[in-house]
Formats: sequence, C-alpha cells, structure tokens
Amino acid sequence: MRKNYLDNLRTIMILLLFPVHTFMIWNNYGTKFYVWAGENKLLSSLIIIVNPWIMALLFVIAGMCARYSLEKRSVKEFVKERFSKLLIPFIGGIMLLVPIQTLYARKFFFGYNGNILNNYKYFFTHFTDLSGNDGCFTPGHLWFILFLFIISLLALVIIKYLPYEKVSAKLEKISIVGIILLFVPISLMAYIGAFGVYSFGRYFTLYLLGYYLFTNEKIIYKLEKNKKLILGLFCLFQLMLVIAYYNFSYYGDIFVNFVGWLGTLSCIIIGKLCLNKESKITNYFKKASFSIYILHLPVLVIVGYYSLIITNNIVLQILMIIFGSFIITLLVYEIIKKIPILRKIIGIK
Repeated sequence: MRKNYLDNLRTIMILLLFPVHTFMIWNNYGTKFYVWAGENKLLSSLIIIVNPWIMALLFVIAGMCARYSLEKRSVKEFVKERFSKLLIPFIGGIMLLVPIQTLYARKFFFGYNGNILNNYKYFFTHFTDLSGNDGCFTPGHLWFILFLFIISLLALVIIKYLPYEKVSAKLEKISIVGIILLFVPISLMAYIGAFGVYSFGRYFTLYLLGYYLFTNEKIIYKLEKNKKLILGLFCLFQLMLVIAYYNFSYYGDIFVNFVGWLGTLSCIIIGKLCLNKESKITNYFKKASFSIYILHLPVLVIVGYYSLIITNNIVLQILMIIFGSFIITLLVYEIIKKIPILRKIIGIK
C-alpha cells in the first residue's frame, strides 16, 4: 500500500523552497545569493524556521522510499532507476540549467553583458568556492540530487550486510527518549564529509534512519502516541532557535541538529496523521515535485533579477518572486513534459 503522506510531505518540502530561496535574496549569512538585495534580519530569521529540517526530512523520506522500492525491485533494477532518475537529471541540470543561475549572478554583481555561450565557457572553466554567486562553477541546488545518488548506492552495501529483518526487532525496543536522542549520532556524523553547510555524513545517517527506523510501523506508532511531547518540544526549541538567531545571530551546530531532528519527527507525525490522502492535486504534484525541484531555482533567480529592477517595494518584490517563479516553473514543466529528450533529462517518467 502506497504511503501517500510521504509523497505529500515531499511535495510540501519542495514547494517551501520557493519562499526559502526567495528570502535568500535578503540573507545576512555572510554569503550572497545569485542575486542579492542586501541584509534583512527578519527574512533571514524566517529561513531559520525551516532550514534545520527541510532537507533532513527529504533524505529521511528518500531512505523510507528506498526500502519500499527494494521490496518491489531487485537491486539491479533499483540501481538502474537511480542512474536514470538521479544521475542523468544531475548531469543534464549541470549542463543546461545551473549555468543560467550563474549567468544572472554575473549580470547582477559584475554587469556581465556577454552572450550565454561565453558564460557557459566561463562556468565550466572557473572554480572557486562552488557557491556560484560569482558566476563560477557550482552544482547549485543539484547538490541534493548528487548526494542522494551517491548515498543511495553506498547504502546498498550496508543494507546487504545488515538486512532490515535482522535489526527491526531491536529497533522496536527503542523508547521515545531514545528516538529523540538519535540527534546525537546525527550531530556527530555531521562532521564527516562536510562541505560548507552540507554534510554527507549527516545526510547519509538520515537516509539510513529513514530506511531502518521510519519504515517500522511500531516506531511510527510510538511517534503518534507521543505526538504532544514531540510537537511541543519542537515548537519550543524552534522558537528559541529563531529568537536566538534574530537577536544574537546564533546558529550553533548541535542545537540546530536537535531542532532539525525534532522537526523531522514532527513532520513525520503530522504527515501520518493529516496528509495520508490522495486527490487530483496531490497526484499531480507527486509526479511533478522532483522536476519542480530541478527547475525552480534558475527560474526563481531570473524572476528575482527582474523583480529587483522593476520595483523597490520589498513586499511586492517578495510576492512577485514567490508566485511568479512558482507559476513559471509549472509552465516550463508542462512544456518539457511534451519534449521526450528533455523529459528524460529532468527525470520525468
């Protein structure tokens, strides 16, 4: 039986990226975005509301879906699917989409007026900190797809030697306190393979927890049974984190991982209780969400670039960027759906 709440949670997380990446245009994190309108403490603090758990949850969901997928597919079929759904879209996105983001970064910060072909040459021959806001090479938002591809293949080795059936009985004995305290190993693993704000070790751990822990119905039952405790703790510490950042620019690793883990647990609970539904809209986004993720950032950067030129009203700029980029992304998706070679590049079945 399909877990509709996982599809709906994934959709919500991806749609949240529209406001998150819009607010990044005003971030005060010490690094500029592809287009940047100056520091705004309030908008930066709003990002903190979702930043600790949004990508963490996507890796947990990926791990859960991997287990359900391997129940229906052989390892060979699973690997083949990972290549077609992840590696090809990653390469295609790097070739066709990410250079557009850096083109507008060069236009915005350096007044670049050259053609797009010269920008492609610059993109693939200049390397700095991989942020992309200087116009140089970057994986952009596609880092998530690359990480997920590598993690999903490496995890097969662990799954082979540590099958789910061997550990499920032991996992069921974990108390709710033990589940909450899992943020400790997550925090420790965050120091392994860290690339700036991205940690391969942390996301690998979350993927495995998705595979082994959250596909266990007894664990899910424990989360539902203790929903008031978990949701209460999450709201309390999430509020504390946002206040700490707004007032003191505090964003400490361990505290962030704790809030991120509580947020992940809370989203799983809310999803299981409220989002296990199916409709025409959810079915549409279930099929479209992955492609929307791939397409949304270059569209948002372009819309952001022109919105900052059109008006100086920050509220109007925000609304134009969020809703304009969302609508245009959907239109681009619908066009690409009709072009076979482009369908494959962005992972549309």
